[in-house]
Amino acid sequence: MNSLNSLVDGFGTALTPMNLLWAAVGVLLGTAIGVLPGIGPAMAVALLLPVTYGLEPTGAFIMFAGIYYGAMFGGSTTSILLNTPGESAAVVAAIEGNPMAKAGRGAQALAAAAIGHFTGGMIGTILLVVLAPTVAALAVDIGAPDYLALMVLAFIAVTSVLGSSRIRGLASLLVGLTIGLVGLDQMTGQQRLTFGSLQLADGVDVVIVAVGLFAIGEALWVAAHLRRTAGEALPVGRPWLGRDDVRRTWRSWLRGPFIGFPFGAIPAGGAEIPTFLSYVTEKRLSKHRDEFGRGAIEGVAGPESAASASAAGTLVSMLTLGLPTTAVAAVMLAAFQQYGIQPGPLLFEREPDLVWGLIASLFVGMVLLLALNLPLAPVWAKLLRIPRPYLYAGILFFAAVGAYAVGGEALDLVVLLVVGLIGLGMRRYGLPVLPAVIGVILGPAAEQQLRRALQISDGSVSGLVNTPFSIAVYTTVVLLLGWPLLRRVIVRRRNVSA
Repeated sequence: MNSLNSLVDGFGTALTPMNLLWAAVGVLLGTAIGVLPGIGPAMAVALLLPVTYGLEPTGAFIMFAGIYYGAMFGGSTTSILLNTPGESAAVVAAIEGNPMAKAGRGAQALAAAAIGHFTGGMIGTILLVVLAPTVAALAVDIGAPDYLALMVLAFIAVTSVLGSSRIRGLASLLVGLTIGLVGLDQMTGQQRLTFGSLQLADGVDVVIVAVGLFAIGEALWVAAHLRRTAGEALPVGRPWLGRDDVRRTWRSWLRGPFIGFPFGAIPAGGAEIPTFLSYVTEKRLSKHRDEFGRGAIEGVAGPESAASASAAGTLVSMLTLGLPTTAVAAVMLAAFQQYGIQPGPLLFEREPDLVWGLIASLFVGMVLLLALNLPLAPVWAKLLRIPRPYLYAGILFFAAVGAYAVGGEALDLVVLLVVGLIGLGMRRYGLPVLPAVIGVILGPAAEQQLRRALQISDGSVSGLVNTPFSIAVYTTVVLLLGWPLLRRVIVRRRNVSA
C-alpha cells in the first residue's frame, strides 16, 4: 500500500504541464534519434545530457525516461524497415520484421512493435512498483557461475534457431567472439588482436559491429545485386493490424514482459538475452513455425515486448542498488551524480518525489509513445518507397556518422568498413548475422565471468555448476542441444512401429 500511495503522489508530479511536456519531448527526440542507424538510447541520453543542465532533476529524468523508450522504438523502426538496427536490443526485430516489410507488411510489423513496447513497458513498470525489493535481492545473490550459464544459454539458443544449419550459426558466433577479443584483456591488461593500434586497445564498439554487419553489409549486398536487377519500390500495405494479426500476437505481447523484466534487473547483457529467448519461445510455441524466417509477426511482437519490459527492469537495480546493468543505465547513473544524487537503498527515502515521479512518468511515456507512433506507422513505412540507391546511400551516410560519433576516431570508419565487408561475406555464404553480434556483445562478459568463477573455485571446473540456478540453466542448454536428435529417434521409432 505504501508503494501505491507513493505512486499516486508520483502521478501528481508527472502529470504537471511542464513534466508532461518534457515526457513528450523525450519520446519525440528518442524516436527521432533512434531511427538513425547506430545512434541508440545510450548515445541519445549522453548527447542530450548537456541540454538538461538548466532543468530541475525531476523534469530532466522524466525527459530521459521518454528518450529511453522512444529510442528503443526508433531503433526497432529502422531494424524492421531497413534491416538496420539502431541499437543492439532491436537486433531481433530485424529477423521477422524486415521480411514482413519486404512483403508489404511493414506497417503491421511497426504496429505490432509499438503495441509490444506499450504492453511490455506497462507490465514491466507495474512489476517495478510491486517487485523492486524482491528482484533487487535476487540480483545481489546471483554469482559468476549463474551469469556464465545465462550467457551460454543465449549462445546456444541463438545458434540453434537461426540460419540454415547449426554449423553456420556456430561459425557466425565464432566470428563475433573473435571480434569481441579485440582490445585489452580485462584481467591481465595484455593487448589482444590490436595489431599495435592504441585506438583498438579499448576494443571494437558493439554499435560499430552491429551497424557494420547489418547496415553496411546489407547496403553492399543490395548494391552488388542492383547491378543485375533494377530496384523496385517495396509496397507499404494497409496501415492497421487485422483480426488474424491480433489473434496471433496478443499472447506474445503478454509473454514478453515476464521474460524481459527479470533479465533487465541483472547484469547479464541488458535486453539482448531476453529478446533472443523471447524469439526462441515464440518460435517453439507458434502454430505457424514455417513462417519464421519469412515474416512471422509473433517474432516481432514478443521480443519487442520483452525489450521494453527489460528497460523497466534495468531501473530496479539502478534505483535500489546504484548498479547500472546497461549502457543507458550507466549514463543515467552519471546524470544522477551530476545532480549530486546517489542511487541506492536510501534513494527512495531521500528523494521520494524524484523517484516516484520518474516511475509514474514511465506510464505516461508509454501512453505517449503509443499515441504518437501508432498513427505514424504508415508514415515510417513509406520510407520503403524511396528508391533503393538513394535509401542505401542515406543509410551509409548515417551509419558512418553514427560510427564516427561513438569515439570520434577516423579508425572507427575503417573498422566499420572492414566489419561491413565481413557482413557482406557472411551473406554471400549463408551465415546468419545475429550470432556474430551476440558473440561481440556477450563474449567479453562471458569470458570475464568464466575466469571469475574459476578463480573463486581455485581452478576447479565444478565451480561452474555449483549453484541450483546454473544447474537448471545448463539442463536447459542440454535439452536445447539434444531435443532435435531425440525427436529424430522418436519419429524413426514411430515410423518403424507403424
